[in-house]
Amino acid sequence: MTQMIHAPGRPSWRLRLPVHLALVAALAVRILPERHRMRVRLALAGTVRRLPPAEPDRIAELYAAVVACQPRWWRGQIDCKERSLATVLAAALTGRRCHLVLGARPLPTAFHAWVASADGTHVGNEEAGGVDHPWTPVHTAP
Repeated sequence: MTQMIHAPGRPSWRLRLPVHLALVAALAVRILPERHRMRVRLALAGTVRRLPPAEPDRIAELYAAVVACQPRWWRGQIDCKERSLATVLAAALTGRRCHLVLGARPLPTAFHAWVASADGTHVGNEEAGGVDHPWTPVHTAP
């Protein structure tokens, strides 16, 4: 069964600024031709390679802030790829890094993106039925 994602409460202003900047960057990737989007997402996620790792609680807080801070000018739903990339970029803007994870599952066949901390804690993989039908990580960047 698919779950609705409800926006959490409004995050603090210290989180909103990096999250809004990261969301603009992640949504700007959607302007590119489809054949270049994933390559650009992976390149952006790879730029945080040298930063120190973020704690899992901080990553969860940033992910919740990304979900809560959808821009009013964006009419559609923000996909998992954009949410995850925005979380990675927001963590980078706060001086930390997390990993962008791309995964899939066989039945029902689907693709999903989420973030992970350096210790392997996954954030965002429970969406889209991830509890009932677990996701298999296929690629982790950086």
